[in-house]
Amino acid sequence: MTDRPLIPVILCGGSGTRLWPLSRASYPKQYWSLCGNENESLLQQTHKRLEGLPELEQPLLICHEEHRFIVAEQMREINIEPKEIILEPVGRNTAAAIAVAAIKATESGEDPQLLVLSADHEIRNVEEFQKSIAAGRIEAQKGKLITFGIIPTCAETGYGYIQAKEPIDHSNPKAVKINKFFEKPTQEKAEEFIANPCFSWNSGMFLFQASTILKELEKLAPKILKSCKSALQGELSDLDFLRLEKKAFSECPNLSIDIAVMEKTNLGTVLPLNAGWNDVGNWHSLWETASKDSNGNFSKGKVIIKRSKNCYFRSEHRLIVGLGVEDLILIETDDAVLVTNQKDAQSVKDIVNELEHKKLSESKAHRKIYRPWGHYTSIVEGKRWQVKRIEVKPGEFLSLQMHHHRAEHWVIVKGTALIERDGKEELLGENQSTYIPLGCKHRLGNPGKMPLELIEIQSGAYIGEDDILRLEDRYGRVNKNK
Repeated sequence: MTDRPLIPVILCGGSGTRLWPLSRASYPKQYWSLCGNENESLLQQTHKRLEGLPELEQPLLICHEEHRFIVAEQMREINIEPKEIILEPVGRNTAAAIAVAAIKATESGEDPQLLVLSADHEIRNVEEFQKSIAAGRIEAQKGKLITFGIIPTCAETGYGYIQAKEPIDHSNPKAVKINKFFEKPTQEKAEEFIANPCFSWNSGMFLFQASTILKELEKLAPKILKSCKSALQGELSDLDFLRLEKKAFSECPNLSIDIAVMEKTNLGTVLPLNAGWNDVGNWHSLWETASKDSNGNFSKGKVIIKRSKNCYFRSEHRLIVGLGVEDLILIETDDAVLVTNQKDAQSVKDIVNELEHKKLSESKAHRKIYRPWGHYTSIVEGKRWQVKRIEVKPGEFLSLQMHHHRAEHWVIVKGTALIERDGKEELLGENQSTYIPLGCKHRLGNPGKMPLELIEIQSGAYIGEDDILRLEDRYGRVNKNK
């Protein structure tokens, strides 16, 4: 065992389009509770399964800036204060994210081990997972770059594969040198791979010394390392976040760590992992690992099932009734319903692409939108008007703002609101209302100890979210719409 610190590097990117309509760009799958503890998101579970590991330090999280407040709030809910939450201005794949993490981790002069994890995986056997991490730490101490290869259970075409240089002994797993990586194969190739004991699924999880990966990046992907160093030199602290300089980071090659380093290095090593891993890639894979009834059905929410088999039903709001059906996936959200056969689950992402091509809002956002102060839900809208339900957390305030094209009516339905209009403040309680005329400088806050709920009615020539001019904001969002 090593006595070096262990820093979890949790990659929170990705939009999870194959889990639409629940997972969308505005609130991707890693922030939802999809498996395991219903009260914990996949991100929260990713960190909590590390509890008890020796020399474990606070995590370093890398996410898109749009999700920064979601990440911070979910870490706060499990009493974790991250070492850093690093905001990527644009997505540049795993090589850039890992380079940034390694540079930050060595700034103090230490050389910790980095455990790189995706925020959207399920691992059912935590004890076995921690044993594999312990074994990987010993190999990393020797200067190896460890990736965890999942022992295959079927000819899966949705995963990448790793070919080791010698057969993997599943009864006595040990680290083996990597020969080659393969992207998602055809069915024929997948069947060929699982018949060969040298192959495992590529989990996308890694473990190495920070100095080791930096040396290999310098040798094998110098442009990535240079761009990341430049992006960090121009970093900007923003409340609890660290923003990378956009121009430098945008120039970074868009490569996975597999392609940039692991396929080229002589230090690449695969350590077999058999811990009930699932990448939660689509609704069928969730059904496969879910707890089901005697007829193979999984249900969550308001669901009634009769004479049905092998179905996955999830209701977020309305009642779902499954009667005499088989092999179906049915997902209900506030603004969309997905109905598909189990075998077509991988193709959901194609539907999302079509929605994006048609510029339909359902491709990217839910009716419920999260903000650092709380959230709002779009209830109904017309061409020149919209009705929203707004909830503000205790002690939180929206920005001081104004609108050029719309006026607003606010009706308080729960709690107490502190309203500022053109420099004058007033308190409003339940069943009281106010009017915000076009061009008025205004702010809404919750000075109380319980959530504030109100109904907002917008009307005007344009009601888009980009008609917000922020004048002051405690969350650093002046002149930004998020």
